[in-house]
Amino acid sequence: MKRYDFDTVIDRRGSASLKVDGLNKRYGRDDLMAMWVADMDFATPDFIIDALRKRLDHPILGYSLTGDDYFDIISAWVEDLHGWKVDSSFFRYIPGIVKGIGFAERCFLSEGDKVIIQPPVYHPFRLVTQACGFEVVNNPLIPVYDSEGFLKTYHMDLDGLERLIDSRTRMLILSNPHNPCGVCFPKEELQALAEICNRHGIIVISDEIHSEMVFSPRTHIPFASVSPEAAECSITFMAPSKTFNIAGVVSSYCIALNQALREKFFNYLEANEIDDPSLFSVIATRAAYTPEGRQWRDEMLTYVKLNALFTCDWCKKHLPQIHPVLPEASFLVWLDCRKLELEQKELVDLFINKAHLALNDGEMFGAEGKGYMRLNIGCPRRVLSQALEQLKAAVDSLEAE
Repeated sequence: MKRYDFDTVIDRRGSASLKVDGLNKRYGRDDLMAMWVADMDFATPDFIIDALRKRLDHPILGYSLTGDDYFDIISAWVEDLHGWKVDSSFFRYIPGIVKGIGFAERCFLSEGDKVIIQPPVYHPFRLVTQACGFEVVNNPLIPVYDSEGFLKTYHMDLDGLERLIDSRTRMLILSNPHNPCGVCFPKEELQALAEICNRHGIIVISDEIHSEMVFSPRTHIPFASVSPEAAECSITFMAPSKTFNIAGVVSSYCIALNQALREKFFNYLEANEIDDPSLFSVIATRAAYTPEGRQWRDEMLTYVKLNALFTCDWCKKHLPQIHPVLPEASFLVWLDCRKLELEQKELVDLFINKAHLALNDGEMFGAEGKGYMRLNIGCPRRVLSQALEQLKAAVDSLEAE
């Protein structure tokens, strides 16, 4: 059986990489270790690259077909991975998760409508909603702390949700698994959310882009699968992009079980030709959703999980002022830095100008992210180790002042 390499350090400079070549524009300097935007520093699997190269042997890149079995392949992958059997006619292509959210809002909402998000949460939920002209309503997650006062996990504030809902509340955007903290919400919590939203006529857009990256022994629970109410009120967004490190090849898709929602949204997508995937997204997805892709995914997850455990153990031993919340999914680690007792600007300065690390500012995900930073651990372990050493040196110098 082939073994894949996740230890080789790949220089991404000069490849038009947002993560690396965009450092100066975003952080004001380009001498930082890029540990921020959510793509990994592992090579895209060779079987995907080979499939793309094979297609490039043909000299014409014209309009193309997906093939009659395209959504059958995706449906079979979803069933195999999540145990969720969905008819392939309930799938449609969307050109990215955030774009899909914007399209769903424009399709279903009217002027003056409200959209609920649960911060700290992926910031484009707020940004795209505001850009589309709708009102964002925050229903913050409830933090759960350990005996030392560090963040352990989050729960949804279902009582708070009931209080927030009014006649103008029409949509809720769910991050499942949750970004930035990697929580996989339990089935009972998702069922309770579905009951509330269905009862109030609220459409749930469930962003499940990290669903293929849940660490064993946990398994992903698709929101729409937890109850008839969830199936009735939701549209699910998924993609192979995070799993196989192909974010630059836009390959997302949506799943709608409710006929009324499905017909309205799919008609909207079709009328605007939004549901027409690019040639290379089809090829990449077909190559990824294979037994070979399953093997690569499993090996990659094993490596990333060990990176997460390494980060937690290393900080506990060498940097106890910072507490990484052990994620249940994906390559993003939510760092609880509150015991440093720094203002957020000082915390960001510590990471950027003292540690020379580019991370996501926790407040980007909402006011509830104050005192936190988001670390991308989807990289070779020696790169991660170097980043932690730089962070420790920066904290030590801070305490010496």
